[in-house]
Amino acid sequence: MEDYQNIQVPGRALYTNARQLLDLVYTKGVNTCMLFLAALKQVLPEAHGATIPFSECCSNLEKKQEPQTTFTQTLLAQRPSLVSQLQDCTDDALDALLASGHFTPAEYDEVQLPIHTPSQKARRLLDHVRSKGEVAAEILLQYIQQKQTSGSPVNKEKWNTPKEFFKYQKKLSSSLAAQSCFLSTYGGTSNMSLEDIYTEGHLELPHDCIGVHGSLGLEDIIGVAGTVNEEADTILVSGEAGSGKSTLLQRLHLLWAQGAAFQDFLLLFPFSCRRLNSEQRELSVKDLLFQHCCWPDREQDEIFQFILDHPHLILFTFDGLDELKQSFSDEHRLCCPTQCAPVPILLFNLLQGCLMKGVQKIVTSRPEAVGPALKKHLRKEVLLKGFSQAGIGCFVRKHHSDPTVAAKVLESLQTNTALLGLCHSPVLCWIVSQCHKELLGCGDGSPQTITDVYLMILRHFLQHKSPVKNSIGFGWIKEHLDTVLHLGQLAFEGIRTSCYIFSDTEMNACGVTEKDISTGFLTQSTGLSSVHAKMYEFLHVTMQCFFAALYTVLSTNTDHYIIPKLFESHVMKEMNMNSTCFGICLPSVEQQQQVSEREAMAVEITNLQMTATFLSGLLSQRHRSLWLNCCPRATVEKKVKEVVRCLSKSLRKHFRSIPKPVDGEKKSMHAMPDFVWLVKCIYEMQESSIAKDAMSKLDVNHLKLTYCNIGPVECTALTFVLQHLKNPVGLQLDYNSVGDVGVEQLLPCMPICYSLYLRNNNITDEGISKLIAKVIQCDNFQKIALFNNMLTDACTQHFSQLLKTKQNFISLRLGNNNITAEGAKQLAQGLKVNHSLQYLGLWGNKIGDVGAEALANALESSKTLVWLSLVCNGVGNAGACALANIIKNSTSLEELWLTDNCITKTGAECLIQALEHNTHVKSVWLKNNNLSVEEVEEMAQREPRLIL
Repeated sequence: MEDYQNIQVPGRALYTNARQLLDLVYTKGVNTCMLFLAALKQVLPEAHGATIPFSECCSNLEKKQEPQTTFTQTLLAQRPSLVSQLQDCTDDALDALLASGHFTPAEYDEVQLPIHTPSQKARRLLDHVRSKGEVAAEILLQYIQQKQTSGSPVNKEKWNTPKEFFKYQKKLSSSLAAQSCFLSTYGGTSNMSLEDIYTEGHLELPHDCIGVHGSLGLEDIIGVAGTVNEEADTILVSGEAGSGKSTLLQRLHLLWAQGAAFQDFLLLFPFSCRRLNSEQRELSVKDLLFQHCCWPDREQDEIFQFILDHPHLILFTFDGLDELKQSFSDEHRLCCPTQCAPVPILLFNLLQGCLMKGVQKIVTSRPEAVGPALKKHLRKEVLLKGFSQAGIGCFVRKHHSDPTVAAKVLESLQTNTALLGLCHSPVLCWIVSQCHKELLGCGDGSPQTITDVYLMILRHFLQHKSPVKNSIGFGWIKEHLDTVLHLGQLAFEGIRTSCYIFSDTEMNACGVTEKDISTGFLTQSTGLSSVHAKMYEFLHVTMQCFFAALYTVLSTNTDHYIIPKLFESHVMKEMNMNSTCFGICLPSVEQQQQVSEREAMAVEITNLQMTATFLSGLLSQRHRSLWLNCCPRATVEKKVKEVVRCLSKSLRKHFRSIPKPVDGEKKSMHAMPDFVWLVKCIYEMQESSIAKDAMSKLDVNHLKLTYCNIGPVECTALTFVLQHLKNPVGLQLDYNSVGDVGVEQLLPCMPICYSLYLRNNNITDEGISKLIAKVIQCDNFQKIALFNNMLTDACTQHFSQLLKTKQNFISLRLGNNNITAEGAKQLAQGLKVNHSLQYLGLWGNKIGDVGAEALANALESSKTLVWLSLVCNGVGNAGACALANIIKNSTSLEELWLTDNCITKTGAECLIQALEHNTHVKSVWLKNNNLSVEEVEEMAQREPRLIL
């Protein structure tokens, strides 16, 4: 991004920009030059391109490329590390280069321009040095090495701190420690110590981050892994409502304040976007830091100047960007930290780096609230997926001091996998732990849905505050009807206007009394400016949505269009998104405004959909009796019919949008997240008739639900609905968060699946054992794909049994797991007796020669195998020679993939000889093995089916 902006300078002549581009490309080395030539060839008109000898240029560049590593290549290869080491000592490095005669005073001044951040200065220094050649690069590298060996770390800065700075640092950390020591989410109920209750959530990088897999730790959030834009300073932690984002930041704050982690930052400033909504004044950055976080007792100007001079030593956190009333926009630019502006504009300029460039910023948000306008300014994104199964057990045991109670709660969860799936959400796990007495005493009525869980916490809080006279039966809501209606109206109005913090005026308008507040569903909002009176917020945004749904059911004052609006919100979203195709006709300012409006609507729609989900559950058959004591039966039944009508209408509209299949292909539906939401609404209603009716209208052969954020809760809902499909389907759930619990929830719908794709879903051997035990009994089931999960050799015995049992099974793909030669031997036992398998994929495992030989022995007489992949498995010559027997004997094999292995000419010769006996094989892939350039050329001429 920095390079792009340096070249695309508005108002500068095009030929100057062109020269700048050529100079920059040259400094970045041979590979960049070749990429540039390839790009230039694509964009130049054919007539112009004919005048440039592209092939000759590339040939010359290849000749220039030396096999040994040079000093300039070291600068390129180790650039991120060198930037980190140089950013605090560019002055000394420049002095060394100036003294050696390799830098001029003008070049010195250009690197040291005050508009550049320390990291930008380091990068410009590296670019200049690389353009000057080997000698200059050697001098710079020697300087860095001398600094390291002299015992004076390169990144050790001589801070000229104000006298009061460390007093202020101590005051800030003391304030943060006091704010963070008790769990602040869910109203800080029961004064739970954060140290005692905190349980790590599952953090991971997005699926498109190459080469990075598995769970991350808290400190990895600011690490280099997953960086997509090293010029940016903003890190996004995204997660669904209730996934633990606020608690994660609170833990980060506490660790910093205690000196236990994040000590690279001298100051940490925390902000709540929900509370910033209430700030009506225009502020400067200085006002924002000192008035909203911690005010220095003395030397305010000097401390603020230190912050401006050392941005890389400062960390900002912004919790709940999705709750900011104004959506992100980069329309209004602000560069001066002392200039006052509305808080949203101030915040947006901080996030995009116009203000306080170099300061690290961590921002949390629900994913749907973050659009392209903000994403282009992100350094990286980290996904928070809630609790793992182990995390659920850890949280429950921490929540209950009595281990006997904790054991009973966990035992209850294990017998109710639907509820266990819900507990992957920390907020729901907290509710279940709070209501352990109700949970353990409910017998067959154990909660199954999200609505069940929230009704349980509603009853728990109401009875805890004032025990109801009629605790048995359905009268308990009626005895607290006024409180429920008052809080419900407040929640409803808040959802309608995107308001999450309420003033006395707003609460009085809804009739909220001190008695209503004392029930515990509202908590006083702290951290606002002193000019405000008392402000209140619901324990959690999901609780606000729940009360808004309660109000929709119980109130007689709501308009008749409220329910259709809740269920048609996704239609408005689609219409709004689809309108972007007309956006190119609008001026850029109008385009930006349209994008901002879409992002704001995305947040509003999410809360409306959550409210609609609760409404579906509240109007289910199992809960209707609660409301008949509070409002007329006819009114309740009318609302039930309206919800059913809206669900059916929305699904019909979704199904009508399915495109017709291409000739020769199966009819496929790529479901959008809104489809998953509608399915969850049907599940909350627990009405099989609605599910049957919906599935009777779905006529597809393949249902694709990739990247839909599907976890165990969604798996439960999908199973409830999909098991009513008329015909078998292929179910594709790649790149979600299904996990072992989700796999168990999917089991009832396996009889209607002929294929199941679960790539990248954090599934272990435990989940596979249950899955295979089920699908062995399913006649239709023929294919499974489990690429990039957490499988080991322990799972292969189950797959071996599957292969032995099912003689109609055709595709097994287990790439990029942890399967070794032992696992391959287990699979071989099943392969020997299977007479149907056509596709076997074991890419990216560790089977080696021994595993390859075992597989080859099992498959050499196969009459069905079409495709076999053992890419990147450490296979050498012995394995290749064994696999050659498959080629020699097979009448069905078409492709064999052995890319990225250790095969030399000896192994390749075995494969070539085998190919001479088989004309049916189309290709054998041998790229990136231990073959010389001459051997590759010679073999390619002898056997064109070798892909080298």
